[in-house]
Amino acid sequence: MSRPHSVPTPVTAGEHPSDLAALLRSCVDDPRRVTTDLSRRVAAAHDASPYLFAPRAVVRAASAAEVGALMAGARAAGLPLTLRSGGTSLAGQAGGDGVLVDVRSHWREAEVLDDGHRIRLQPGLTVRQANARLARYGRRLGPDPASESACTIGGLVANNSSGMNCGTQDNAYRTMESLQFVLPSGTVIDSGAPDADERLRGREPELHAGLVRLRDRVRSSPRARATVERLFAMKNTMGYGLNSFLDHTTPADLLAHLMIGSEGTLGFVGEAVFRTVPILPHTATGLLILPGLAEATDALPALLAAGARTAELLDASSLRVAQLDPGSGAALRGLRVGHHAALLVEFAEDSAERLEEVAAAARPVLERLPAVTGTALTRDPRERARLWHLRKGLYTAVAGARRPGTTALLEDIAVPMDRLTRTCEGLIGLFDRHGYEDAVIFGHARDGNVHFMLTQDFDSQAETDRYARFTDDMVDLVLAAEGTLKAEHGTGRAMAPFVRRQYGDELYDVMRELKRLCDPAAVLNPGVVLDDDPAAHLRRLKSVPAVDPALDACVECGYCEPVCPTADVTTTPRQRIALLREIALAAAAGDDERRRELEDDYAYAAVDSCAADSLCVTACPVTIDTGAVMKRLRGERHSPLAQHAGRVAARHWAAAVKGVRIGLGAAHAVPAPLTGAATKVVRRLGATDLVPAWSPDIPRGGGPRPAARRVPDAQAVFFAACVGSLFASEDGGGLGRGDAERGRSGGRPGGSAGAFLRLCERAGVAVDVPELAGLCCGTPWQSKGYTEGHRTMASRTLDALWTASDHGRLPVVCDASSCTHGLDQLAAALPESDREQYTGLRFVDSVTFAAETLLPLLPEAPRLDSLALHPTCSTVHLDITGDLRTVAEAVAGSVTVPDSWGCCAFAGDRGLLHPEVTAGATSAQAAEVNEHEHDGYASCNRTCEMGMTRATGRPYRHVLELLADALDRSDQAG
Repeated sequence: MSRPHSVPTPVTAGEHPSDLAALLRSCVDDPRRVTTDLSRRVAAAHDASPYLFAPRAVVRAASAAEVGALMAGARAAGLPLTLRSGGTSLAGQAGGDGVLVDVRSHWREAEVLDDGHRIRLQPGLTVRQANARLARYGRRLGPDPASESACTIGGLVANNSSGMNCGTQDNAYRTMESLQFVLPSGTVIDSGAPDADERLRGREPELHAGLVRLRDRVRSSPRARATVERLFAMKNTMGYGLNSFLDHTTPADLLAHLMIGSEGTLGFVGEAVFRTVPILPHTATGLLILPGLAEATDALPALLAAGARTAELLDASSLRVAQLDPGSGAALRGLRVGHHAALLVEFAEDSAERLEEVAAAARPVLERLPAVTGTALTRDPRERARLWHLRKGLYTAVAGARRPGTTALLEDIAVPMDRLTRTCEGLIGLFDRHGYEDAVIFGHARDGNVHFMLTQDFDSQAETDRYARFTDDMVDLVLAAEGTLKAEHGTGRAMAPFVRRQYGDELYDVMRELKRLCDPAAVLNPGVVLDDDPAAHLRRLKSVPAVDPALDACVECGYCEPVCPTADVTTTPRQRIALLREIALAAAAGDDERRRELEDDYAYAAVDSCAADSLCVTACPVTIDTGAVMKRLRGERHSPLAQHAGRVAARHWAAAVKGVRIGLGAAHAVPAPLTGAATKVVRRLGATDLVPAWSPDIPRGGGPRPAARRVPDAQAVFFAACVGSLFASEDGGGLGRGDAERGRSGGRPGGSAGAFLRLCERAGVAVDVPELAGLCCGTPWQSKGYTEGHRTMASRTLDALWTASDHGRLPVVCDASSCTHGLDQLAAALPESDREQYTGLRFVDSVTFAAETLLPLLPEAPRLDSLALHPTCSTVHLDITGDLRTVAEAVAGSVTVPDSWGCCAFAGDRGLLHPEVTAGATSAQAAEVNEHEHDGYASCNRTCEMGMTRATGRPYRHVLELLADALDRSDQAG
């Protein structure tokens, strides 16, 4: 996985941004990966913390050697360098005002070792993506942070992540086997190599000797040793991991472990090998509500001794917030919360029998608890999910309800278990004293580790002073309990001024010397982990102006970024919102030049390039749909004349579809270079969002939609999507008859529509087909912001389907997942007064209808050996990915969804208008698909099939086409 690379010799930077750009471009192979553009720098500046530092340049590094060269370049320019991967850290460690180096985009490789017992990872993968590669082996990473969907391996290492279950025994520090890291000098060390220590001694003699000196200093001081042992008996991410000096001996091994939790201040970790832990699939969960905090914390030792793997604490304020959740349950809703507290406990084992034994043994312990709503444990997956939602939904509830303009702060501490109650009570007292009425406490009680969340405004000095007073009092409280000020989230900038107080002068000097030895020029992340400025945590705090009611709840956590298909091409949902906030701040400051520059770039980088697939809302903890807002912004740009044109297109849609089909046929009849040149000229005239970039792989026009028919005893109404008529399907490399053969020979319709009707006929399931000419799901208008056309099409289509379905008695089945999703949303385009009459309509995707209704009635088809399957963003929204897989498994013995799966970003016509977006979105999964030859390639939406065909060079078809063709081949063979 390591990439060889010669280190470029940096040129000297001058004061002008172009000089800095030239310097940094000399450090990387591809100069396009360096930018000093205002919009890109501002977008990248925002992370999940309350701090904001605008970098001078942003670079996407692609190798360890490039990172080393960039460190040298930053040193030559006299600028600090900050490493950024997921940007989900909460304490300010992922931002800086010098050179920001992206180590996510080109760092997503993984190698599973020893049947999943070990795994080699690069820093750009998320924890969830790493665990997806391990799941088939029944293993996972030890650290289990709540942000696992978005936090990356780089952050996991940099912050020494832990989580709800791992405690101190399975965190990043304990489960790391070896690291490959780059020092600020450019030296690359692989601690797993047999000669690692000799290499470190030879390349970095002063550092090697200094580590030995510091090791012996810590070990020889009884006071220092006692402090380290006390603090690291708890979860502790405050300062550097000085326990390394007690746990390890050789300098190379010492330094590898000191890198963990160093927050990018000592070097760059380009690769890590972890030992993994087994997945315990059998679980039982219970919410134990107790009279108070003391009763809850008193119960912990017995519960843990009885085998509880997890024990999450919720204070009274958390319970009041949880009561507002519709899924809170009758027992919690009916409770009059006073000083109550709750423990969410979970038992987990590797077998059902073992779980039963453990739960039975724990029953006497549970029954002795003074629980006010019972001590039942549930194994039901839905009930368990409901209980966990109460705990995990606290962040959503508090952050989503905060006043616009405020920041949601999530802090964490840890104290010895016997001081947990007193500390929590003290925190509650501080909340009252400093006026944080909405603050809640929750966390990992089994480790004495609690989180507290509060909302804070940093736009006035009075508010900042209030926060400063609270922080000082909180520090006094925690240190008086001999706790740590940071248990999981890293020191960052938020707690850097307090490291000396927690450790004392002797150990603080050790940390200072360690930093000097590794980074003598103080290039890496200055001000993070260590800062002697007592007010450093109060500087460069983020202002959060209100910009849009649909977006103002954003906490800039970055959970949206891993699911965003444009993340590596233009901007992410977090960045789209952050740029709007920056535009608002520039306008408020009267900086018109900055505002105009940001606005000019925003049109393409945020609005036009957005796939608008809305996967962001599925990941957002406060349920923001940035895709929907981008569609609205497109609509707001349209003139009245453009909106009128959209309405005309809706009224004459049948003719428009026919025209496109004819146009595609004509385009294929003309030599490709001529067609490409013609479209390029038109696009250069400003029609980039109207005229596609021509490519020979754009399909010909498809056949007509199925003719209307009414049959006796119909079980459904079939709404064949017009996209199948616009674009012919792939011929599957001879696996089945193509659209052209069927449509032009006067036979039955081809593509997914024809396949669905053939399967229904084969299964003996009667379906009606309404007159489809001129009808559409409305998605083309919705995605482009043509609200009047969308409303016109909604009224026409819903009225026709209301009649065809016998006023909702029959389900309406659609053969394209994005169109099924569009139909499901169609009534929202109508005025509220007109929506109610259509509430009885039921829309079902054809793969769901096939899985539930057709497959049980069909004979078993001869199966392909292997099938590459591409779920779509709409299958996620419709929650039918499981049905898609069920149908796929009827087609092939082995079905593979790439571990790197994501939205293809073809998004109707986005892939035609902005092919660079789809190219970026599909590059990783296309490479993964093409690692192996498959017998078939399937999805369930025509434009997604086009996108994946373009990306992989393989013929993607609707999964129902493959199923129908398999049955046809079976008939022919018989």
